[in-house]
Amino acid sequence: MVGLSAGTRVYLALGATDLRKSIDGLALLVEAQFTLSALSGHWFAFCNRRRTLVKILYWDRNGFCLWQKRLEKETFRWPQREVDVLEVGARELLMVLEGMELVPRGAHKHWTYDSIY
Repeated sequence: MVGLSAGTRVYLALGATDLRKSIDGLALLVEAQFTLSALSGHWFAFCNRRRTLVKILYWDRNGFCLWQKRLEKETFRWPQREVDVLEVGARELLMVLEGMELVPRGAHKHWTYDSIY
C-alpha cells in the first residue's frame, strides 16, 4: 500500500468506531483515547459497527490521508475487543482487508524460549 514503509506501525482500533467521523474526529480519537500521536506517520485503522467499512488515517509529510474500503457484501473479520488498540504489521492489515482473520482458528501458537534446554 502507498505510504506504508518498513518502519511504519499499524494500529487497529478494536471494537466499533463511529465512522461518520472524518479526519479531525479520527485524529482526536487517536490522540485522546489511544494516547498516540496522529502526526507520527503510523497508520490507524478503524471499523464500523456493521463491519462493512474500514477507514485508515495517517500523516504523510504535510497532511493527513484518509483511506476507505467499503464492502458491498460480506463483512470484515475485525478483531474483538480485548484492548482498545492492537499493533499489527502490514501483512496482518492486508489479511484483515482481504477478509481473513488475524489469528485463524487452529493455527500454531507463537512460543518464545530463553534457551534450548
